[in-house]
Amino acid sequence: MRQRYRLVGDHSAVKTCTWVGKALRTGGAEHCYKQRFYGIPTHRCLQMTPSLGHCTQSCVFCWRATPETLGVGWEQTQPINDGDDPDAIVEGAIAAHRKLIYGWGGNPKVSDQFLKEALEPVHAAISLEGEPTLYDRLDDLVQSFKNHGFRTIFIVTNGTDPEALRSLGTEPSQLYVSLCAPDEETYAATCRPMIPGAWAKVIETLDLLHSFRCPTVLRQTLVPKLNMNNIPGYAKLALRAEPTYIEPKGAMSVGFARQRFAYEEMASFEQIKAFAAKLSEETGYSAIDEQYESNIVLLSRLEKPINLYA
Repeated sequence: MRQRYRLVGDHSAVKTCTWVGKALRTGGAEHCYKQRFYGIPTHRCLQMTPSLGHCTQSCVFCWRATPETLGVGWEQTQPINDGDDPDAIVEGAIAAHRKLIYGWGGNPKVSDQFLKEALEPVHAAISLEGEPTLYDRLDDLVQSFKNHGFRTIFIVTNGTDPEALRSLGTEPSQLYVSLCAPDEETYAATCRPMIPGAWAKVIETLDLLHSFRCPTVLRQTLVPKLNMNNIPGYAKLALRAEPTYIEPKGAMSVGFARQRFAYEEMASFEQIKAFAAKLSEETGYSAIDEQYESNIVLLSRLEKPINLYA
């Protein structure tokens, strides 16, 4: 609760990120990369997970609490079958999100109009915590968000369940695959998979990206001396997947990630830009945008990103 999580049902949760507060206080002048790159209004973003505490990896840079950090154990990799109804999850998520937003009503820096808009989220980021493909009704969840008036839905997956992605009946507005290693050895050290054959499953997911109609993204969450090696390896995988975008981004030493790498070990923006420049040379993807505050660079073969709210 200190992290501002709000539980929804048996296995879902909602949390407002720092950028939502910044956007509310500044009338949108400060916003996250999703608004800069793709036009999504930061103050109207609902960040959630249908798979709280369930994941197939234990990444070094992950901010979540894991059994090893808490000193307790639970089954993390088990698929969520017969879980909560998607409509109940969406309605509960909206209600929980609004409770988190209501508190901004007493802030003199927050305009009534922005607060009113924030209480009616239009973007769902299924990316908060855990691996969403472990929820066996993920496609119904996407459809439910659409039925509830959401204009865009992002799914962020670690790629370890290609079959779940292959069977999606309803596509998100944009699909992210976290590809945080250029080879199996780096993958084992960085992402610390908890299921057998995980790297092979990630490669299978990369081969699936061609089948999606929606824009696709390879996200590299980067830490120097951990996974910023072998840029040609990253390039080879990117050329294999041919995503719409590639997003090299510096990992943040926040939450429980602080127990695994220090603030001083984070990548600087200059390091991320240098990584992106080299990756651009190796792939032919151009750097078409960047955001210093989010420590991220956007690469694509497009001249500019698709504005999902145009």
